[in-house]
Amino acid sequence: MKVDLHCHSLASDGALAPAQVLRRAHANGVQMLALTDHDTVAGVPEAAETAKALGMRFVAGIEVSSQWSGVGIHVVGLAIDPDNEILKAALDEQSRKREQRGVEIGRRLAKLGFEDCYEGAKKIAGDSELGRPHFARYLVNQGYVENHGSAFDKYLGAGKVGDVKSQWPELDEVVSWIHAAGGYAVLAHPDKYKLTRMKLKRLLTDFKAAGGDAIEVVSGTQNRDITGYFTRLCEEFDLYASCGSDFHNPNTQWCDLGKVDPLPKSCRPVWQLFC
Repeated sequence: MKVDLHCHSLASDGALAPAQVLRRAHANGVQMLALTDHDTVAGVPEAAETAKALGMRFVAGIEVSSQWSGVGIHVVGLAIDPDNEILKAALDEQSRKREQRGVEIGRRLAKLGFEDCYEGAKKIAGDSELGRPHFARYLVNQGYVENHGSAFDKYLGAGKVGDVKSQWPELDEVVSWIHAAGGYAVLAHPDKYKLTRMKLKRLLTDFKAAGGDAIEVVSGTQNRDITGYFTRLCEEFDLYASCGSDFHNPNTQWCDLGKVDPLPKSCRPVWQLFC
């Protein structure tokens, strides 16, 4: 079964509407898909309806921003109840923090001579949760940079002027929100945090203590050695394994929907918990 449990739509920083995401996934042979937009479940109803029409198995999901030891960490929630009141209240607060962060990004970019970035990014985001990709699109549209990649390389990426650190909630609190909504907490793309092996084990120790359920062992197509290491960590910490493309945009072919290496046979797939 082809499974993709991490992808994004226009509801956050993806390029396609939820229905388009589902149709593209279906065309790519995906049989089970989770929509996991950043800090919002706004796209879940449309995605669920489309999946039903296509005969696909749909998993209501989310990707929640958190922090651990000063490091920004993303936690994917799978099989959640999007109408849970605890989760909804928490996401309202996340949205407020995203707005504050967006205002600060706009202020910093204005100091470089880039005018109306916050307003422009907000217009591009529309009803979606505001994020750095919206600022990148504005910078491209205004001719300040050539492309999305340049926007991040010069102004919005890690360590750049637009890399504004937000006061996201602690990791254990985010895990509790996901569990309150009846879901399962997955540590998203652990290789992207660039932690030392010792620090990653500390993170997993705390994640497990908080009730974390799984590691995203496979994120798109990745080096086999990385997959093997995360597989061993699953065994060491008694965690389930998840996989996903982290799809955002059809122009990024290397992380297209369903373009996910299979989980190693020794892993316990996280979908065993909710299928």
